[in-house]
Amino acid sequence: MSKAVVLTRLGVLATTVLGRDPGLSTPEEYARVLAPAVNGDTNLLWLTQAAIAAVLPLHDDFERFRRDAALNGAAAAIGRQVARSSRVLAPNRSVQIRIATDTVIVDVHHTARTGLATGIQRVVRQTIQQWNSKAEVELVGWDSSFTGLRHLSEPERQNALYGSVPRIARPREWVLTIPFRTTYILPELAIEQGRTDRISCLAEFSGNQTTVIGFDCVPLTSSETVGEGMSAAFAKNLSALAHFDRVSTISRASATEYAGWKRMLSGAGLAGPEIEPLLLPSVAEEVSADDFERAREQLLSGQSTGSDAPLVVCVGSHEPRKNHLAVLYAAERLWLEGVSFQLVFIGGNGWNGAAFAEQLARLTNDGWPVKAISAVSDSLLWSAYRLAYLTVFPSLNEGFGLPVGESLSAGTPVVTSGFGSMKEIAAAGGAIFVDPRDDDDVYRGMRAGLLDEELHARLVAEAAELPSRGWSDYAAALWQYFVPQSVAPESERPASVT
Repeated sequence: MSKAVVLTRLGVLATTVLGRDPGLSTPEEYARVLAPAVNGDTNLLWLTQAAIAAVLPLHDDFERFRRDAALNGAAAAIGRQVARSSRVLAPNRSVQIRIATDTVIVDVHHTARTGLATGIQRVVRQTIQQWNSKAEVELVGWDSSFTGLRHLSEPERQNALYGSVPRIARPREWVLTIPFRTTYILPELAIEQGRTDRISCLAEFSGNQTTVIGFDCVPLTSSETVGEGMSAAFAKNLSALAHFDRVSTISRASATEYAGWKRMLSGAGLAGPEIEPLLLPSVAEEVSADDFERAREQLLSGQSTGSDAPLVVCVGSHEPRKNHLAVLYAAERLWLEGVSFQLVFIGGNGWNGAAFAEQLARLTNDGWPVKAISAVSDSLLWSAYRLAYLTVFPSLNEGFGLPVGESLSAGTPVVTSGFGSMKEIAAAGGAIFVDPRDDDDVYRGMRAGLLDEELHARLVAEAAELPSRGWSDYAAALWQYFVPQSVAPESERPASVT
């Protein structure tokens, strides 16, 4: 690392710590000037190491730096940090830094880069769309090696907000964003090890307010239903969240899971974060007449039973936890009994979905009216909910279960699991509850929903009476919980330091 680069970084650091850049000519001079302010302050020591190295620190690296400062003085520790960061093989040797203060940093790294539109991505996008107009919000991602945060490029920002520009190249040149005296919000699931290790250190030592949306603890409570390695990666995520300030879970059922984890932390001498449930909203999106007709043709055409047969829709990825094999079993049994309906699965392929694909192919080859559609648009999804006579969502475990709320908001009854968040969402009506681990009970629920006209009419009426609560309401409540009142409005904040 060149002397000019390190002096620039020290100048940015001094501007934040001292209120001005004294414009010194050597790192040693900066170290002497910064030492009195930094020495003994854990938050400032974290900031100092991040600024000099141009990486967000790891726990062991920071502890070594902090002990050095305590034993030998901050000036000597800063000097040794400069020397380490100047080595040929040190990461980010030429990266510039900026320190973001008194603002809100929203880490949407995965959402900004993926073409997926799973439940998590839908929650993230709907929420940050509501926050997008707030001047103090900055959307960030990570560099390719997960060493630090960076401001999103404009295409990444558009993809984070709308899912419109997936899988784009990362910018070759980037500036490290170091949050200090900010609120850091993690609205998605972070499972990349480098990312979670640095987030953990940030949460423990930086002094930033750290907050996260807690979706579920499925990789721990139902580890048999997730892909290999996911449980271990999720455990690393939880090790970082142990040092966070606040977790907003997406349901009371999810809060129960996180509360159990938090109680276990006492064995390690940790208090854990504050946990508060905030139920996700369920509001049906409008669909144009043209989009609705196109969806009708795509969803209902080509079925051997005819397009007038009742449509049953099952939304979700084809992984074991979603229990789609039970749906196929119940559907085949009903078809064999002569019940007329058509079944459409909407969702992408998931982990261990080979058995589902095999059964689906067999039923299709046998001429039964079933198909699967992936990579769907919002207009197709919401058209499907409205076209459906019934939806089915017998998941084995969910932090929320968006398809349940979405179906009910569109006025369509749902067959779903009679426990956890799914029962919580549909407790006020519109649902037939089943035991998802009992194939015969899933069959019973689907049969009742299709054949009991009086029951179906009652469920439709119940769904119509459910209160409406939109994403703007959810985002506002989440903001109020996550962002302390001390975050200054734009007019009262100093200019950004670059």
